[in-house]
Amino acid sequence: MERKKYILIGLFSSIIVSVFGQINETIYQAYTSGNMVEWEKAMDTYKVTANADKLELINFQYGYIAYCIDQDKKEEAKKYMLKAKNLIAELEKQQYKVSTLYAYKSAFIGFDMGISPYKALFIGHESLSFAEKSVAIDETNFFGYIQLGNIAFYTPAMFGGSKTEAIIHYLKALELMEMDPEILKSNWNYLNLLATIINAYHEQGQYELAKRYCIKTLSIEPEFDWVKNHLYPRTLKRIKNG
Repeated sequence: MERKKYILIGLFSSIIVSVFGQINETIYQAYTSGNMVEWEKAMDTYKVTANADKLELINFQYGYIAYCIDQDKKEEAKKYMLKAKNLIAELEKQQYKVSTLYAYKSAFIGFDMGISPYKALFIGHESLSFAEKSVAIDETNFFGYIQLGNIAFYTPAMFGGSKTEAIIHYLKALELMEMDPEILKSNWNYLNLLATIINAYHEQGQYELAKRYCIKTLSIEPEFDWVKNHLYPRTLKRIKNG
């Protein structure tokens, strides 16, 4: 009987790993190809039970909300913002992965400002505060440094923003992320960070560095549409034109 119990436990664990890996692969493929219809479908059918599942779902919602705001789908963004914030509240009550939750809270305040820019004067400092708390709690939390980078990048210089400082935070996040090769596999966040660094260098006029990171990114994922068909050609054009 005891042996049968452990066989069942092992089988159940294998099923969980298989499903978890499948959803990550689906999201990854959706991201690299730019197929956000498949992203939304995978996200909406993802069954959550454990806290780790909820945190993963928040990450999928985070990526989808950013896409919605970029495409000016504000009502769609608001719908998933509410879902994500409810999940964060549930996890926060249990004090689960607080450093990461603070990073998401920072990000979602940033999304609020993206939807309603006038809010920046009233809640901008909260976004920075949560990002700083995130890395203060866990200095190895790459996601917290990404938020610090985003805040520095998108805040106007007259209000303390700095693209140079943003790149420092992004590179710190990349360094931390690459310390654990396991989390890089089929991870859309990794590719997104690399693309963010490319774009930041491009905005700074540092096209050779942008090119270097384009090559690095495409060596990891040759079919990453955003870099392959947009960022890399744009960078090469700027280098060619001097």
